[in-house]
Parts: sequence; structure tokens; C-alpha cells
Amino acid sequence: MGGTRGWSARRGLLAGARRAVHRRSSRLHLLASVVLLLSAVAISLGVRYQPEWVPPSTFLLLQVVAVFFLRQRMLVVLGVVILALSTWLWFTGAPSMIPGVFVVIGISVVVTLTFGWRRARIGLQGAPGDRMLVDLRDRLSAHGRVPPLPPGWRVDSEIRSAHADAFSGDFMVAVLRGQSLLEIALVDVSGKGQGAGVRSLQLSGAFGGLLGAMPREGFLPAANDYLLDQQWAEGFATAVHVAVDLETGTYWVASAGHPPPLHLHAGAGRIDVVNTVGSPALGVVGDIVCPAQQGRLDPGDVLLLYTDGLVDAPDTDLDRGLDRLMGAADRVLGPRRGGAAAVLAGVAAADDDDRALVLVCRD
Repeated sequence: MGGTRGWSARRGLLAGARRAVHRRSSRLHLLASVVLLLSAVAISLGVRYQPEWVPPSTFLLLQVVAVFFLRQRMLVVLGVVILALSTWLWFTGAPSMIPGVFVVIGISVVVTLTFGWRRARIGLQGAPGDRMLVDLRDRLSAHGRVPPLPPGWRVDSEIRSAHADAFSGDFMVAVLRGQSLLEIALVDVSGKGQGAGVRSLQLSGAFGGLLGAMPREGFLPAANDYLLDQQWAEGFATAVHVAVDLETGTYWVASAGHPPPLHLHAGAGRIDVVNTVGSPALGVVGDIVCPAQQGRLDPGDVLLLYTDGLVDAPDTDLDRGLDRLMGAADRVLGPRRGGAAAVLAGVAAADDDDRALVLVCRD
């Protein structure tokens, strides 16, 4: 009984906090609406009586500001007010309100309302919408954080988006089972830019949950089933999944349409391609089988996982790209002159595709 009352009290506090946040947000939105509407009136008076200081183009600046602070309904109200004031200026003979300017203001209102409507469709209304995008980007980065590892092990990763966009179609998820089994999945979502970034946001959360819940050999088939269930028009992805026993150094690698990992052997001074048998990419066919290739990381060894943005280019074949990556890894990782960022710099891959590199190192 006491536990029930305690839960009810906590739920009441949370509901009260949500209502307080909502009221504060509503008051701020109302204040912004009033300020922008009064600004529209002030601009129209300036255009009418002080045209040398206030040009009609000031209405365009007002609309740009409004897109980031007003919700869709108030954007419509502001647009109607701006059109009404512009019409008043035209008919009262404001010297700077010529027909061409009036037409441009009308077009800008339509463009502003269309842009606001598209933002509203995905829930990005007003200034909080931009904070939500930042939060989503941070959440995507958080999924790729590797848990603290025992001494002698470390993971270094670099994920870079095409043309330095905010979102990347490449992402990594990681989980540590108990104290000795590290699992990492590196995924390359089809496409690039914002479209791929939106899909990677959704998949990173789902795959992160699957990675911790599924048996090692069941992760890629489960990820494939999840992707098929989404029924996206452009919905495939490639993935490589590695599990490392941090006590023995034994690892298992399975691939779904992904480039093969590389194993740098510190003792022998060579880099081998881990020839995973692989399977079709995720989201293409059902009931995939992803057999695992087993190996062992000895002290000083490094396992490299990467996406095709590092090795695939329009003017070169895949083998040449792979040779370039192996050469950069040998120069940087062999003498321990750097990590993932230095290898990426050595590859010098073009920035027109997403690129990701993950190093699993046994020191």
C-alpha cells in the first residue's frame, strides 16, 4: 500500500512538472507571437512614413525569424497580417511598395508557410524543434559509446558524415556482457545525407537493444527481421558484428553485405583480411544465415571494422581502396603513431560518402 501511494505521489509530481513545462513553453510562444505581430505593424509604419530607413524587405527578415520561434498556426496568422499590411501600404501609395515588391512578399509568405508546415509534420515546431534535432544527434552518438573496458583493451572509433552533415548513415552500437564479452556492430545504412541519417537514428536505437538482448549468433538475423518489418522504400543496410572475449582474446565476426574486417598482427607485422562468408545486406531477404569467422587478438593486435566509404570510390575499384586502407593502417598502427583519426587521414577518402572506422585494440 505504501509503495502504491509512493508511486502515485511520484507520478503526480511528474505530471505537475510536465504541466509546468508546458505552461512555460506556451507563455514563451505567446510572448514571441505578440512581439512578432507588433513588429509587423511597426515595420509597415516604418515603410509608410520612413521608407529611407525601413525598406519593405524587412518583412522577409521578420518571416525568417518567425519560422524558428512560431508554431504553424501563428505562422499562418503572421503571414495573413503581413499580406494585409502590404496590401494597405500598396493602396495607400507607399513610395517603396511597388508591384514587384508586393509580389515578392506574397511569395515569401507562401514559402515560409510551406517550410513551417513541413517542419510541423515531423514535430519541429518553433525553436524547441531545433533543440530536438540536436538531442537526436546526441542520442545517436551516445549509442556508439563503448562501455568501460578491462585494462589492456580499448576501442577507438571515428564516424564522419558526407560533406560534414550533422547526421551520418553510418553508426556503431556496442555492449559489454558481464565483464568479458564485448560486442560491437558497425552499420552502414543505404543512401547518404539526411535521409540516411533519419533511418540511422531509428536503427541505432533498435539495434542497440537487440545487441544486448539477443544471443551472439542471433543478432544479425534479428536485425534483418526488424529492418524488413519497417518496409522502407530504400531500407537495406550492411552490417558487421564482432564479439570479443576479453579474457582470451578470441573473437567472432559475422557480416551482412559488409566489407571484410582487417586483423593487424603485431607479432608478425602483417595485416590479414578476415574472410567472413557473409550474407545479403540487411532488409533484402528473410531468414538470413550469417556464419561467424573466429580469430584471436594477441597483445598488440588490432581488429579494424570500417564502412565502404573508406575503400569504395567511383574512380577506383574495391581492391585498390582496400589496399590503400591496409597501407594507412600499417603506417599508423604498426609503429603506434595514432588511432582511427590518423588512419582516416592517411586513407584520404573523399568526403562525398559517410565514413566510419572502428579499432578494437589489445594493448
